[in-house]
Amino acid sequence: MHHSFIAVIFPFIGQVDLSGYLVAVFILCILSVIGFEFVNGFHDTANAVATVIYTKALKPVHAIPWSGAWNFLGVFLGGVTVAMGILKLVPLDTLMTLPVSIGACLVLSVLLASIIWNLGTWYLGIPCSSSHTMIGAMIGAGLAFTWYYNGPGVNWEKAEEIGSSLILSPIIGFGAAALLMLFLKHVTKSHALFHIPSGENDRPPIHIRLLLITTCTLVSFFHGSNDGQKGVGLFMLILIAFLPARFAVNHAVPKDKVTAALNQTEQVIGNKLHNNTDKKTVLMKLVAAVNQMKASLAEKNEKEVAKTYRYRKQVEGVVKDIRELLKDNRVMLSGHEKEILTSAANELEHVTDFAPIWVIAIISFSLGLGTMIGWKRIVVTIGEKIGNEHLNYAQGATSEVIAASTIGLSTAFGLPVSTTHVLSSGIAGAMVASGGKGNLNNNTLKNIALAWVLTLPVSIILAMLLFMLFHLFI
Repeated sequence: MHHSFIAVIFPFIGQVDLSGYLVAVFILCILSVIGFEFVNGFHDTANAVATVIYTKALKPVHAIPWSGAWNFLGVFLGGVTVAMGILKLVPLDTLMTLPVSIGACLVLSVLLASIIWNLGTWYLGIPCSSSHTMIGAMIGAGLAFTWYYNGPGVNWEKAEEIGSSLILSPIIGFGAAALLMLFLKHVTKSHALFHIPSGENDRPPIHIRLLLITTCTLVSFFHGSNDGQKGVGLFMLILIAFLPARFAVNHAVPKDKVTAALNQTEQVIGNKLHNNTDKKTVLMKLVAAVNQMKASLAEKNEKEVAKTYRYRKQVEGVVKDIRELLKDNRVMLSGHEKEILTSAANELEHVTDFAPIWVIAIISFSLGLGTMIGWKRIVVTIGEKIGNEHLNYAQGATSEVIAASTIGLSTAFGLPVSTTHVLSSGIAGAMVASGGKGNLNNNTLKNIALAWVLTLPVSIILAMLLFMLFHLFI
């Protein structure tokens, strides 16, 4: 692989000084993140189509491409909040100051550990969370990084926040689905809603069919908006690790927009300085940070890592200081002043929290395509093996309404959540509400629980071992 070949795919790479073997590693990383998202497509998205297939609302030949298309749209329209949360798990700023080979070790270990565990659980037909796997792999690689370089390799505050989301989501899914199912049983008069389909031609009435297709669509879309963003975050990690000067900040944000946001911030601070003489330290700190950032803005470019690194750090510092000022009750801000500062912070955040449209397009396509291939193993488990009886229409709709709501809210708050765990626990909750604990298949639930417990430690250990292995050769 040489520079001219890479330049056909990514025109900017020709401007970067990477040795031949690092170019090959770069390509391997790109292929790995595409592979991860492809596997995620048939591993996780199978959950979304399981209910419509097993309730006979849609045939697989229609359900799979339909879900794939909505996954594609979910990634494309879902923003990058979750993606940036994923990036904040690892020591991005430190990686920018170290040789590219270190970033390559970290990225490859995360991606390959995630793919290995995902493929293993898929082969066994066990619904396992790709999110859980990826977070564990990032923690494992971060711990190995800490061991080798005596620096913070894991953002434990962010890890705790994400971990809480992953732990609470299946509990919420189970409880909410059970409550909704009980509500439907006692309120609705439609016996057709609780019908268990039997035979190839036993299909739901049109209104129930539309309900099930709608819930499948929502789960597919929100899965794309949440899980797809994880792929976007990993892709950006690769680009920042290998090409920090080009991708650590969004050079597409016009300088005049950044300058306008800084000027607005200065104006508000200037007004406050006259009326808060005893709070000058808080305000002057922000003034100094704004002035430093203006100086860096004037000299930043897409080729010098040191200048880009300094500029990124200063942008993050200014945004952090503005957010802290907005929360500081000691400095009285009017509603209009708060709006100005919030707008300025949001504008400046676009400099560091971004993903190029072509990155989002690649991940969207990979997830959508993956949905259409290899889906059957997980679908069979979800549709046939969680309960001791066939899924009825109400159970399918209930579990998907809860899954779509939970994933959608998590995306809005920028938190990764497990589609697999939310939906499978939702189906379990709906089954319990229908017929008690005896309505559940204990063997399947034990396998899912075992995978849930093992995923984190296994992916951590896998990523650590892979980091150590790659460190010997890269």
